[in-house]
Amino acid sequence: MPFSRSGGPLPFLDHLAADSARFREVLATAPADARVPSCPEWDADDLLWHLGGVQWFWGEIAERGLTDEDEVDAMNDTREERPSDRAGLLAFFDRASERLQRQLAALPPQTPLWMWSDDKSAGYIRRRQAHEALIHRLDAELTVGARTPIDCRLAADGIDEALRIMRGHEPDPDLTHVPVSTPVTIATVDAMHAWTVTPVRITGTWNGREIDVQRFLVRDGPDAAATAEISGSAADIDCWLWNRPTEGEIVRDGDAAALSAVDAVLADSID
Repeated sequence: MPFSRSGGPLPFLDHLAADSARFREVLATAPADARVPSCPEWDADDLLWHLGGVQWFWGEIAERGLTDEDEVDAMNDTREERPSDRAGLLAFFDRASERLQRQLAALPPQTPLWMWSDDKSAGYIRRRQAHEALIHRLDAELTVGARTPIDCRLAADGIDEALRIMRGHEPDPDLTHVPVSTPVTIATVDAMHAWTVTPVRITGTWNGREIDVQRFLVRDGPDAAATAEISGSAADIDCWLWNRPTEGEIVRDGDAAALSAVDAVLADSID
């Protein structure tokens, strides 16, 4: 379930719309070859094509109601070729973004749809795409030097998703997980919430392949067993977890080995 404090569920579709619009606004006039400092292998046009492609992908799944992985694999053959100019890229993004928002708004959140995560629903795609748009909106702003604030509640939910889904591990009887350090508390100074993570090494066979990865066991709240703490604003911690530059300071206190183990999990998972 998405992280939510008082005030009810987060308006993911509103955030998706607002951050997609800001992303487009920023990149519409950026030089095509401007480097994206947070994704240095990309220029502005690469970033525009990337988010357009992501939104096309999930819009296609939502529009066609796909739940089968083979159908999802086959649909990639239907995506148009990358346009050769900025006008074509913007037109592609506009079509993809409008369709994604329209289709997700039309589907009840519990609608089954293919997803790589355990939560295979339209509701989780809403959540994931809101965060995708947020992070790439920030990438676009960093490209032109026009950073704007990040919503605190959305950022707190982004922390929860990053820790539990992107870098988290739920105990599985078919896998072995061994703690590699003592627990560490990750605390927000503005969202009034904290998580305690225990870095673990996971080994075994999953979906027919051998794995050996590092992930987190995650619990809500601080823990007396924690030997270190990482704290900052929700926006800064969310950015840190996604390897994006922060605006304020991330404070790291306590056991150096435990803090290094957290860094190792982040380095062993998504970019």
